[in-house]
Amino acid sequence: MKKKYFNKDFPTLLHGADYNPEQWVDTKEIWDEDMRLMKLASVNEASVGIFSWSVLEPRENEYHFEIFDEILDKIYNNGGRVILATPSGARPVWMAKKYPEVLRTNERGEKMLYGGRHNHCLTSPYYRKKVREMNTRLSERYGKHPAVIGWHISNEYSGECFCPLCQDAFHKFLAKKYGDIDKLNFEWWNTFWSHRFNSFEEIDAPSPLGDTYSALYLDWQRFVTEQTASFIKNEVEAVRTHSTLPVTANFMQHYTQLNYWAMEQELDAVSWDSYPDWHHDAANDLPHTAADIAFVHDTYRAMKQKPFLLMESTPSLVNWNEYNKLKRPGMHKLASIQAVAHGADSVQYFQWRKSRGSLEKFHGAVIDHNPTENTRVFRDVAEVGSFLRKIDGCAGTMPKVEVALIFDTENEWALSKAQAFCRSNKKYYDTCFKFYFALWQRGIAVDIIDANRPIDGYKMVVAPMLYMVKEETISKLESYVKNGGTLVSTYITGMVNENDLCYLNGFPANELGNVFGLVSEEVDTLFPEDSNFIAYKGEEYPVHDYCERIHPKDGAEVLAYYAKDFYAGEPALVKNKYGKGEAYYFAARDDGELSDKIISELAESLSLSVDFENLPYGVTSHSRECDGEKYIFVENYNVFPVTVKNNREMLDLETGATVKGDIELDKYGVRVFLVKK
Repeated sequence: MKKKYFNKDFPTLLHGADYNPEQWVDTKEIWDEDMRLMKLASVNEASVGIFSWSVLEPRENEYHFEIFDEILDKIYNNGGRVILATPSGARPVWMAKKYPEVLRTNERGEKMLYGGRHNHCLTSPYYRKKVREMNTRLSERYGKHPAVIGWHISNEYSGECFCPLCQDAFHKFLAKKYGDIDKLNFEWWNTFWSHRFNSFEEIDAPSPLGDTYSALYLDWQRFVTEQTASFIKNEVEAVRTHSTLPVTANFMQHYTQLNYWAMEQELDAVSWDSYPDWHHDAANDLPHTAADIAFVHDTYRAMKQKPFLLMESTPSLVNWNEYNKLKRPGMHKLASIQAVAHGADSVQYFQWRKSRGSLEKFHGAVIDHNPTENTRVFRDVAEVGSFLRKIDGCAGTMPKVEVALIFDTENEWALSKAQAFCRSNKKYYDTCFKFYFALWQRGIAVDIIDANRPIDGYKMVVAPMLYMVKEETISKLESYVKNGGTLVSTYITGMVNENDLCYLNGFPANELGNVFGLVSEEVDTLFPEDSNFIAYKGEEYPVHDYCERIHPKDGAEVLAYYAKDFYAGEPALVKNKYGKGEAYYFAARDDGELSDKIISELAESLSLSVDFENLPYGVTSHSRECDGEKYIFVENYNVFPVTVKNNREMLDLETGATVKGDIELDKYGVRVFLVKK
């Protein structure tokens, strides 16, 4: 397997930051000081130009690129490289005043005023034209500049617009999907409540002033995603007019208002902005915080099946929380290397130097308002930079992954609008996370994928609460198990199709009922203060939120039973052999203890790969490999030192020493080892 670099001409781990030199154009001596400090911190890359439009084009068709000319040369002459950003995430005020069509309209029909970021209309012909013009000029001027190694398209795509332009585009989207209005009326089940439409033009986007029901909402979210993908394509086509450099766009943590899986195909690499809420409460449950972030890392690595970029993080604190707590000593290095352990080929910050004014002047940065290297934060950043140089050989490598967990954005949309179960919070992510945490704690590599991705080749697929399933997904899951795969799922699975129409003839739908060997009769949604118990192998495990009443089919094996309520003694966990494989079905939501036990048993029976057995709680290990070399990362998210049992010979890449025997990890400690295979 070849290494997969972001840019093969700069085959190294990137250490850098969002750099906004235009904020300091009146004090250019700061630029030279930045170059000195970047070298001290082992910073080899900067993302430039994200919010530069008003400087590059202060008035319509009046362009000034002199700042970029100077700063790109300066960075390159000091040994650095640049990922050049397109400035579409925050357009200048003259554009909003002269062409109000670029401003968004909210769901109540109110035209927004100029301000904020990403408040542009995705459909506006003028804005698309201006973005294309700007990106083309940047491509022509800098597409072959020796400093530039890639393109950073816009910034944190998000939001939606309800203006007449977007409403008209939505009608065209629906007409293309359904072909005729009668088909839409059937798929949306519009005879109910007398909601039948006579034309696509009669349909309004979801609004608190009108309809928000599930089928309308699902197609609107798909439309907004498609418009965003189209906008990205417009940007990418422009930068590629004079450049063959790779393109990325920075996604966000647990952001499900867009389906990123339907957008990534326009990009050469995925990047994302990671801001964990470390030390956020008295319980200081760092292992769960770490696993939560690892879940996102594994999503963006799996999305392209190649290393991703950590585009933004903070070396200290953020400024938007109710309480903005500092990273404790050691946490910055641990959090940064965690990203690399899961497949990042960069550690980057927002931002290099704190802004002097405006909304983010107190957001953490490498250089503070007192611009010196003699700070704890700078020393932490320099330590990470030095460490990245020592483990640089892992750039471009990937983990060996045997388990996939399906977390599907469209399924999240459908569950959120389902008028059933717990209406306010179905806890879809929480359910997925419980299974993920059990795998993460054991150091088992996981690909987080959506329901449309191929699953052949994985030893185990975990698909909790897959409420909405296309017929193609049903066939894929059935074939996977039939051919020897192990499938794990839960309550509220296989109930509706992609338009939220219920399947008939029982749940889980169609062939899934045979795969799991059961029929679901009804779901009992418990009040928060309620609980039940599941009896498994002589022990009882508490369950909450959902208890599904199921009836096994002939041949299915009941592993556990409900212990109380009127369905005491009924099946609660079923295992079914189907073809060459097996399927497991949890009928109730446990607190993590039972699912952890089942995952442990499956990991052993399937011989899932791990680098260390019996890791202490709060300690995990992940690896990346290529060309006979394996890089093993061991991380301690406890507030005390730990010991990890080890019996192999490894090279400690930080110290250069050969290690054979137990591994000692400090509080918040992280170590990286090289093993020759």
